[in-house]
Amino acid sequence: MKPSELKALLDQKYEQYNRPHFVADDPVQIPHLFNQKEDIEIAGFLTALIAWGRRDLIIRSAKRIIEAMDMQPHTFLLQADKQDWHRLENFVHRTFNGIDCLALLESLRGVYQAGDSLETIFCAGIKPEDEDIKNGILSARARLIAWDGFPQRTHKHLANPAKGSSAKRINMYLRWMVRRDKRGVDFGIWPTIDPALLIMPLDVHTGNVGRKLGLLSRKQNDWKAALELTEKLRKMCPEDPVRYDFSLFGLGVYKEI
Repeated sequence: MKPSELKALLDQKYEQYNRPHFVADDPVQIPHLFNQKEDIEIAGFLTALIAWGRRDLIIRSAKRIIEAMDMQPHTFLLQADKQDWHRLENFVHRTFNGIDCLALLESLRGVYQAGDSLETIFCAGIKPEDEDIKNGILSARARLIAWDGFPQRTHKHLANPAKGSSAKRINMYLRWMVRRDKRGVDFGIWPTIDPALLIMPLDVHTGNVGRKLGLLSRKQNDWKAALELTEKLRKMCPEDPVRYDFSLFGLGVYKEI
């Protein structure tokens, strides 16, 4: 396929899938339950962290967390007492359990009590010369695991690209928060981060389609592969390469290729 034909295909699929109807079957529907920025970013983060496996089960588990927070994530973080937190001590989604959930809520509470937010802790590590979001991911991760009581077992749920992780779920979350196309799926509520820095959320679907289309040669779905795929997509849209997440994911999950 010629480069111009490939770009035309990906642009067409972007238009097809990046529409409000996409929200109905996707975990992004959880943060779409909210209007306030803090609620959106907290609900989105907690949802993204458990976003592996079947989408219907991800959505169900994410709803359990948000409902246990009285459908007020930001207020719950700041005001809930110990009895309220116990609601989530038996939570389980695959390998993510109540220990992990409460540890992350405790970390997030510390962030917001200090006057920061998820946006500011991701933005804190980004340098003017950075070509991608890696340093932002690392700075947010470091902030969240910094408190003494943070369990070692929960580290694995915060992806570490410095150790080769593709950081699929975090990159998906950043797409939700940063991309600003006003098409009804992504929120675009973090203006401090340039969409050009985002990295493709690399999973089985996007990886397989990327290889079939000649956009990805690396066999492992790791950070290097995510960078390789993103670089190819930047040639088509330098200012917003991750827009093609819709295209590759749609082509894969709906078995169009």
